[in-house]
Amino acid sequence: MKVDPVPSPSPLQSDQTQTKYRSSSVVGVQPRPYAPTMSSGPSALEKVMSRTRPAYLPPKTREEDLKHLHDWNEMMKQSRAAEERRKAELAERRRSREMSVDETIAFWEREIVPDWRAAMRKPHLRRAWWNGIPTKLRGKMWLSAIGNGLALSKDTFRNCLARAKRALSSKSFPADVLQMIEEDIIRTLPTLQIFHPEHGPLYQDLKDILCAWVVARSDEGLGYVRGVSNIAAMFVINMPSEQAFVAMRNLIERHCLRTFYGGDSAEDYLEAYYRIFDTLLADGMPKVYFNFKQHQISPSLYLPEWVDALFLEHLPFEVCARIWDVIILEGDAFVFKMAIAVLGVLEARLFFPERKELLEVLRGENKAALEVARRTGVAIDMSARYEHYGMTEHTLWERVMEMDEWWRETTWSRLISRELPDL
Repeated sequence: MKVDPVPSPSPLQSDQTQTKYRSSSVVGVQPRPYAPTMSSGPSALEKVMSRTRPAYLPPKTREEDLKHLHDWNEMMKQSRAAEERRKAELAERRRSREMSVDETIAFWEREIVPDWRAAMRKPHLRRAWWNGIPTKLRGKMWLSAIGNGLALSKDTFRNCLARAKRALSSKSFPADVLQMIEEDIIRTLPTLQIFHPEHGPLYQDLKDILCAWVVARSDEGLGYVRGVSNIAAMFVINMPSEQAFVAMRNLIERHCLRTFYGGDSAEDYLEAYYRIFDTLLADGMPKVYFNFKQHQISPSLYLPEWVDALFLEHLPFEVCARIWDVIILEGDAFVFKMAIAVLGVLEARLFFPERKELLEVLRGENKAALEVARRTGVAIDMSARYEHYGMTEHTLWERVMEMDEWWRETTWSRLISRELPDL
């Protein structure tokens, strides 16, 4: 039986076959079996350019892919350079402001320190306080402005700490509370490294104050509240432990903070503060207020995190120091004013159609913002969760100043009288 020979391909067919295999390498078809290739996964070209082309369009040529990859690399390079310039400008602006504030120490010691209450009646001296207290004088001025309405003696801290140490040594100090304290300390201003359990120079001071605070609270039937370590830490940084304990107790005794730290017994007061905040938000940012209502985003989902730590878990330390200066001077009203200012800086991000995305923004966990930060080389600091949103001291204070157009202290007083008539 005669078998017909297999015809050899024509030159045209051979060219078509080669063209077919050449094009298959562009669109991702497996190469011929006799030409194996080593691959460690998708190339940068495939990740960045080819995979992003809509399926209904013809594949790009290799030249086009390479050109787009080059353009993308150039854009990323320019973006990283721009971010480095922005960080350098921000650091320079911060240094310049700190220097200008510290240079006013002589002015403060002459004009404000001798009688700060009288000084605050003069607008230009009040503006100096709003611009920030010099670091050297911050502890002293905070103590003066907070006062000692609880009439705590200088021995109060030592007595409470002695009781706490006896409880610790006898194993009667609640183990779950001690665990919460240790966990809180680890999360407190981690970038400063001064409260680290192993090598932080102020770790023991902070732990002592928190344990003493638990003992003092137990006399009132109250327990530990997560996040209070931020409040204690801010005082420990600025003054000795005995003074820090007295200042902390008196600050938290102010009605707003006492309510947010009051647990179940303060639930009615807490709801009243939420209604006050909602009213202020509706007055100042009606579109955000309406969008929050549409997605059932109530103040209870984000305001406690801001108030409990007085913004220390969401904003950079240097920004919070100035915010604390004004909160200690002006009282509860400025806590709410700053909370509205934070939403003002975030406003462009607060119109997502999904509730989940809105909550991610408010928690500082918005995936798109985090990805942009990673691509552009921005350091992501989850102890200052809003920093990668571009929230700086400058942007926040701009919003605070803009609020003067509608914010009225009489409005705050009226809302307090309406919602908390027994104050």
